[in-house]
Amino acid sequence: MNSKVLRWSLIVALGGFLFGFDTAVISGVEKSIQQLFNLNSSWHGFTISSALIGTVIGALTAGKPADKYGRRIILFYIAGLYTISAFGSAMSSNLWLFIFFRFIGGLAVGASSVAGPMYISEISPADKRGRMTALFQFNVIFGIMMAYISNYLLTNTGAEPWRYMLGVEGVPAILFFVLLFAVPRSPRFLIKTGRNEEAKRVLLMIDPDDVDNQIRDIQQSLKDGKSSARHLFDKAYFKPITIAFLVAMFNQFSGINAILYYAPRIFEMTGLSKTISMFQPVIIGITNGLFTILGLVIIDKVGRKPLLIVGSIGMSLCLGLISRAFYLQDFTGYSILILLVVYIIFFAFSTGAVIWVLIAEVFPNRVRGQGQSLGSFTHWFFAALITFIFPVIVESGNYGNAFAFGFFSVMMIVQAVIVWKFFPETKGKSLEKLGEEMSGKL
Repeated sequence: MNSKVLRWSLIVALGGFLFGFDTAVISGVEKSIQQLFNLNSSWHGFTISSALIGTVIGALTAGKPADKYGRRIILFYIAGLYTISAFGSAMSSNLWLFIFFRFIGGLAVGASSVAGPMYISEISPADKRGRMTALFQFNVIFGIMMAYISNYLLTNTGAEPWRYMLGVEGVPAILFFVLLFAVPRSPRFLIKTGRNEEAKRVLLMIDPDDVDNQIRDIQQSLKDGKSSARHLFDKAYFKPITIAFLVAMFNQFSGINAILYYAPRIFEMTGLSKTISMFQPVIIGITNGLFTILGLVIIDKVGRKPLLIVGSIGMSLCLGLISRAFYLQDFTGYSILILLVVYIIFFAFSTGAVIWVLIAEVFPNRVRGQGQSLGSFTHWFFAALITFIFPVIVESGNYGNAFAFGFFSVMMIVQAVIVWKFFPETKGKSLEKLGEEMSGKL
């Protein structure tokens, strides 16, 4: 393993840590925010999903700047937005300020989900790319776990502990900004902008073997892209667009964000006390982290496609049993916890480990930034939609929970079938080779 590539990947993956922390930290404060501002279920859903609205916009708009100005410079802006959001949210004095600063954090999360995986995929050797890019997802999960632990530890801090829960994110955000100075520009971006000598120096640090051929392959892929398709939605890119859209959509149709955002509330609905309900997500977070490591270890050996299929089937079974338990009112808080932990196991090593890897792989060099942006936009659009709708559905009647989890269960069966029938396997292939295959050149 190249130590420089690993170090750069870990630094950029800190953006994933902040992504995960920002996503999950709201689970510990959402009920306090609802009570503080006296929100009904609709306004509550909108307030909690305000970050996700920002995420949708951040994901949609980050691709072109990343292609034009570089992945690294965008990561600096992302670190700044995370810092502003953390301290601003913590110090908010009214609902609209809170929504604004959470929206700013959402912009950072969305842009991070574009620039982070794209950068890591572009500096990684083909045989290690899945593992390196999955570091971003591991850090997302690590950030989620640390948010749960932080929320639990800060539960009884002062009169308004939610302010500490949100503000603590500013510390790793500042660290991320400082460490980015040690990261070089992406060699593929450098070649795209005509800085071949600088790109060569970076490629020599990554893999000194056959650097000249690597540069020629990248230049040829950019030349082919320029002559065959001028924009992302050209028919030549129909296949990668479809794959990115589906893998991102189904990631959210697994119910993962609804569960992560509202985990304490779900456990309170089963009759557990508030203190115990705040601790249960810590168990979920630890499980998520451990099995994301498993996915990270095996993704380049097993492949992306088998992981998605096995994970989808396992998630569907667990979600179906949870739906049945809520429908029959035949459960305890701990039985739901066990099913959710098993669900998280299947999620973590499958779609959790695969999503950002696959989206970063399937688009040719010329449109990778736009393609990554499209995949991230799709992911966060459905995340915002589900996060907004979920509390409305579960509070709509006795069977709201059963309906929500039943829907997620069915969607995972649909994903398994679509992946089995239509998805290609991408492991072990260079980005340039995949670009040719995905644009119909082979």
